[in-house]
Amino acid sequence: MRPKGIPQRVHLVGIGGIHMSAIAHVLLAWGHQISGSDLRLSPLTERLQEEGATIYQGHAADHLGDAELVVYTAASQPDNPELTEARRRGLPILQRAEMIARLLEGRQAIAVAGSHGKTSTSALIALMLKEAGYDPTFLVGGEIVDLDTNAHAGRGEHIVVEADEFAGAFLHYRPQVAVVTNIEPDHLDFYGSFQRLTDAFRQFMSQVTADGFVIACADDPTIRDMLAHPEAEPPIQATVIRYGLKKNEGFFPENLSPKGICGYTFLLKYGKESYTAFETNLAGGHQVNNALAAIVVARVLGLPKPAVRETLARFRGVKRRFQFVGEAASITIMDDYAHHPTEISATIAAARQRFPGRRLVCLFQPHTYSRTRYLLDGFRTCFQEVDQLLIAETYAAREEPSAGMSAQELTEAIDRPPATYVGGLEEAPPKVIESLRPGDVFFTIGAGDIDQVGPKVLETLKEEPWTASS
Repeated sequence: MRPKGIPQRVHLVGIGGIHMSAIAHVLLAWGHQISGSDLRLSPLTERLQEEGATIYQGHAADHLGDAELVVYTAASQPDNPELTEARRRGLPILQRAEMIARLLEGRQAIAVAGSHGKTSTSALIALMLKEAGYDPTFLVGGEIVDLDTNAHAGRGEHIVVEADEFAGAFLHYRPQVAVVTNIEPDHLDFYGSFQRLTDAFRQFMSQVTADGFVIACADDPTIRDMLAHPEAEPPIQATVIRYGLKKNEGFFPENLSPKGICGYTFLLKYGKESYTAFETNLAGGHQVNNALAAIVVARVLGLPKPAVRETLARFRGVKRRFQFVGEAASITIMDDYAHHPTEISATIAAARQRFPGRRLVCLFQPHTYSRTRYLLDGFRTCFQEVDQLLIAETYAAREEPSAGMSAQELTEAIDRPPATYVGGLEEAPPKVIESLRPGDVFFTIGAGDIDQVGPKVLETLKEEPWTASS
């Protein structure tokens, strides 16, 4: 079922991004001719080439070819030569979120929003729908381990999207079902204040269709406060269903218990009603909350209970979320996408559950200078349970250093544990190896390109004689 109004030939500026590559994948599956460009090629662009897309490295006007529509990321510069050429030709130009909004048309849309957890939650919902036989379309901000992809063009009526708040992207969507996992200060370089970010989330919830559902985490104080004032503008027309780890008037777990060193078992409760018993296979209490949200979505969509329960029990998560990289010389190497203090705290707590009694060494790559500054108080304390902390150069993304605080300044601001600045990623592996001891667990943490360090450390530990530091 292809939406109307999308021409045959589409060009994507920034096609290597996780969300843009998802759009390209879906359009290719629907028979569109796709081209795109990015500054760096990656496994995602390689896969798109294998599927038939034309990929260019770098940006140039002639890359447009005979494109009939141009789609771009919010991170694209106004003077990008491909956008300049598209405007000169008078071609229609859409931002990424506007394009996704077109993909939602004519389908039952499930949009997952929140400061944290939206990728894992949307991935689990998509997998539940697939395993229940509904063949959904989905566009997720990470590669689902069980499916080895971040996107799929299904033949069913459902479409699952990760509703990102960056640059107001989720305000383009009008879903039938929306999940809001939490609301915390982030992307303040765009919103300017936490209040404006909160207002955007309320606007998003108000755009859910009147016959639809808003599934909101009652553990989050900002969400609780928002739902306690139904008279506020704009009004939320959809039915609100609450969930959370703590007892609330919606769904919550009873008899929540760790399952060995990884995962949990629990009985899902709704008031006095027992829905069914569930088990998860992922470390960390935050993953239980993600699971609760997905279960509630499955319930309102009418998915069979056995399929929901079985899918959750074997769900292996999303790549770069608590991902095992390898093991050598008695060192376990892991990687995680966490880049906000709350996410980092959750990752470290999960690590303590998964690897009890072992020394934990972390290499953190800050993501943008502005985020480092406005979340400094959180960064000062979120690494407290780490035994040794290393800080790499900031992943600047769209920013200049003047936008906030440098990685070196962050290193000096963290007292517990004392942090060590290691410089750029090319300098990091030998400094990491110097810090390791037999039996350690080493984590790379961050949303940039920090994931390239773990494999290099692993390769060195496998190939070279290694003497642990004292």
